[in-house]
Amino acid sequence: MIWFGCTSTINGLYKAEVIHRRGPWRSFEAVEFATLEWVDWFNNRRLLQPIGNVPPAEAEAAYYAAIEPSAIACSAAIWMRLARRSG
Repeated sequence: MIWFGCTSTINGLYKAEVIHRRGPWRSFEAVEFATLEWVDWFNNRRLLQPIGNVPPAEAEAAYYAAIEPSAIACSAAIWMRLARRSG
């Protein structure tokens, strides 16, 4: 249920910032390109105060650079096991 709430919030933010603010749209391609631009901004350039005013991609890169490779491999193995169980 948590994921549903997160996706609903992000979808609402996307619609408010892109679809409604920048419309009306002339083509599907224009919406698609605007969506790609927004996703790039959201992941790579948006500054998040709770993580030190850095973009999410930068924070993620710093996190993985700081942990040991064995922890990453262990985490990946756990996720793969969980994916096999649910699929």
